[in-house]
Amino acid sequence: MNELLDVTLRSLAVYLFMVFAIRLFGKNQLSQLNAGDVILLLLISNAVQNAMVGQNTSLEGGLVAALVLFVANFILKKFMFKNQYIRHLIQDEPEILIKDGIVDLQKMKQQEISVEELEEAIREHGVEKAEDVKLAILEVDGNISVISMDKNNGHSTNFSRHKRKYPIKPHRI
Repeated sequence: MNELLDVTLRSLAVYLFMVFAIRLFGKNQLSQLNAGDVILLLLISNAVQNAMVGQNTSLEGGLVAALVLFVANFILKKFMFKNQYIRHLIQDEPEILIKDGIVDLQKMKQQEISVEELEEAIREHGVEKAEDVKLAILEVDGNISVISMDKNNGHSTNFSRHKRKYPIKPHRI
């Protein structure tokens, strides 16, 4: 088989494996990586490099592998945009954690978010307590968005996002 075609197929297989592995094992926020996450990313990239290029260590082999990864990512994003089933398969839905000051403990348990973590997110947005939150949403990227209530008339006045320190727990397929 042509060496560059071999690199293309290997790279595509590794990309698809990584997409589904991240979906199954959880997502990390790039801005919130801890030492263990960095080590894991370095080891994974080293481990899959040989799987993608095989014996071809040429510049062309590396460029083809990189190109395949970019194209595969571009195509996946287009499919996710156009097809709700694929989007749901790859990415979870946002979850409402607080609505009109009422904390949904069931959702928090499902998402494995502690009360302390939610309270920390609320405080980081300048809100003292959950009763003052109109809406707190766990976004698909692991951030917690908070909209606070206007104490004078009950309408929302403040919106901010909290970067999670911990990865989202996986949603099993």
